[in-house]
Amino acid sequence: MSQGTSKQTKEQTEQQVDISIVGGGLSGLLMAVSLLKQPNIPQHSKLAIIEAAKLEPSQINPFDDRVLALSHGSVEYLRSLGVWTLMADDANPIETIHISDRGNYGKARIKATDHQVEALGYVIPLASIANGLLAALKTADEHNKPIQWYTDSQIEQLTIKAEHSNIKLAAGAQAEPIDIEAKLVIACDGGQSLCRKVAKIGTSQQDYGQWAVIANVCPELPHNNRAFERFTEHGPIAMLPMTNQQCSLVWTLPPEQAQQISELDDKAFCLALEQAFGRWLGSIQSTSKRSIFPLSLVQAEQQSYHRMALVGNASHTIHPIAGQGFNLGLRDVKVLADLVQQQIASGEADLGNAKLLNQYQVMRESDQQAIIKLTDSMVTLFSNDLPPLLAGRNIGLKVMNYLSPLQKAFVNKTMGY
Repeated sequence: MSQGTSKQTKEQTEQQVDISIVGGGLSGLLMAVSLLKQPNIPQHSKLAIIEAAKLEPSQINPFDDRVLALSHGSVEYLRSLGVWTLMADDANPIETIHISDRGNYGKARIKATDHQVEALGYVIPLASIANGLLAALKTADEHNKPIQWYTDSQIEQLTIKAEHSNIKLAAGAQAEPIDIEAKLVIACDGGQSLCRKVAKIGTSQQDYGQWAVIANVCPELPHNNRAFERFTEHGPIAMLPMTNQQCSLVWTLPPEQAQQISELDDKAFCLALEQAFGRWLGSIQSTSKRSIFPLSLVQAEQQSYHRMALVGNASHTIHPIAGQGFNLGLRDVKVLADLVQQQIASGEADLGNAKLLNQYQVMRESDQQAIIKLTDSMVTLFSNDLPPLLAGRNIGLKVMNYLSPLQKAFVNKTMGY
């Protein structure tokens, strides 16, 4: 992939592009692929990706061993981009979702066959998605659809002006600082977004008072492509089916308890998990190293600003209870790429214009708010043992166990439709 060379003249260090994607994580890579797959964008636009970490095709070190649950709608979008085949071998289908409330009668099973799909979603390593997207971008480069890559590059200054934005990169991988002039900045730089801070876009935040313990575990019994959401008095336990009969664990606990659980030795951790989760998959026989992180809801007060659009975690960070975080960000990407394509098709040369950004703001608001409301309500409902809530959630699970309008609405929303 083309990158800034180590020896450049003054003129070469001043780059002009139509779109600068800030952040080379999953959202940034997907944004780049989505733009390049549009019919008019590669021929009429110059793109740049800026990433602070070193990032090369086939290099997966920046991506840890976590997995993502991709909704049915997200997989269909990746198929439409022609990139699903680059990662599908590492994906495990979710054919059934088993939901239960520990110590209570409420249970529900949701089956893909009942909703006329081959899978409700797929579980896939984060690194596999990244490698597939990087491979697609490398192929695009080889077909004369280049992106200017600035990796191992720190943003020294970001200035938003009337006609463009200026991004100054400190000398790093390049021998000299580089100035990039962009009509549109797409902020894919995560929950601590520098772009969002520079634009002075405020956020609303809610600390859930919970931490997630993350690990990959190997149960005694085959998962048979079942995902489990087990609600306990301390927080939900999600077990997602992976290839090689492993399961990805997301165990939500109060902070002190999460710290204690994560520090247990492997044998004690497996036993504690088995006691909390139950023997739906037999005993827990082995586990990977554990990692923990705090859970909160963070929402940007707006999705766009003058010459800037926020995508993914730069715009919203949500609770993992329904596995919707990346799927929500993927829909940000899709809408924005479609809007850019429409602008080019109409003959618009300025891709950072107010009309595009206002449309993006309006088109993403309802979907984002619906998912945020869904996940936030689930956290409240299933993290509280007050008698009215306890009764309500058990009745709700019992109703959802049948092919009811409640199940259909829940499935459609979590499948990305």
